[in-house]
Amino acid sequence: MDQPEALLIGGRAGVGKTTVGWEVSARLKVAEIAHAVVEGDFMGYVHPAPDGDPHRAGITERNLRAVWENFAELGHRRLVYTNTVSVLAESASLFRQAMGSEVRIIRVLLTATDDTTARRLKGREIGSELERELANSAHKARLLDERVPADTVRVATDDRTVVDIAREVVAATGWLHSG
Repeated sequence: MDQPEALLIGGRAGVGKTTVGWEVSARLKVAEIAHAVVEGDFMGYVHPAPDGDPHRAGITERNLRAVWENFAELGHRRLVYTNTVSVLAESASLFRQAMGSEVRIIRVLLTATDDTTARRLKGREIGSELERELANSAHKARLLDERVPADTVRVATDDRTVVDIAREVVAATGWLHSG
């Protein structure tokens, strides 16, 4: 397989993107499916934002391109990428710029109720960011629900194990059947 493929796992804060991404990787490892994992939040995490790049899209693209070039040199063609808004249609250009115009994009939107995400965030956000994260999570949930492309696979995470969720996410890729 020469065509690069990107599994984009998106969703609101507290939905379990990072945890599911690592479990997806664990399932792929067991099946001996070569892949790379990138936590997208770290690709553009710089403060202050670069001049002329207030949303950090440019620095994110540069960093992803550099990281992907290293993975591709090692022969990797599959990327598992977790980031809140990575599943939006406008994010596709980021992956085309970084991975090539022929990249196959698989979008998975993880969903959860306000109660579920609030419980998870209260366990995770032990510093000063909890209130901001709760409000931002609710806002992003609405935005994602309204704006993800029609071909996005939606996976509910409420009251489910990470193993069960990851099984459904991996199934959306078809990677276990294509080798």
